[in-house]
Amino acid sequence: MRIDAIGRHPQYIPDLAAWHHAEWGPLYDDWTLEAATAELADHATRTSLPTTLLLMDGEDLLGSVSLLIEDAPALQDRGSPWLGSLFMRPDARGRGGGRVLVDAAVAHAADEGVAVLRLFTLWHEDFYAGLGWRVEERTTLHGTPVVIMSIVPAERVAHTGAPPHRVDDA
Repeated sequence: MRIDAIGRHPQYIPDLAAWHHAEWGPLYDDWTLEAATAELADHATRTSLPTTLLLMDGEDLLGSVSLLIEDAPALQDRGSPWLGSLFMRPDARGRGGGRVLVDAAVAHAADEGVAVLRLFTLWHEDFYAGLGWRVEERTTLHGTPVVIMSIVPAERVAHTGAPPHRVDDA
């Protein structure tokens, strides 16, 4: 398995957008499949934030995670940037790929000089806590309970002993 930038694999944008929209579309009233596709297409043109990282097995797309300037407009007053859209293909779940993606995104954020990275989760607080994320707040997003969590990327990279990480689009 390897981490790669979405810019190297634009052919996966339609499938990935469909997965993301099916998973999180109900949280955002005005977030269409077309909007999800446009966001990922934009990420494919960037080498810095916002961007999307892919977990690949050969040429097989297993999952993705995004680093976003804003994840949900209703949460924009909490600061920026955000880790979002962690998605593993259902048949690829339970094998550690999500952890690999989150660690790569945190390392990428550290490389970008991000002081604090946030996320919100509906169901996976324990997963993220196990990766060093701390609860900041419990709130609701469009009537759905969510947990806002944060991490200091440079501290996490130093704690895990991970080398500096760079994902290039070129």
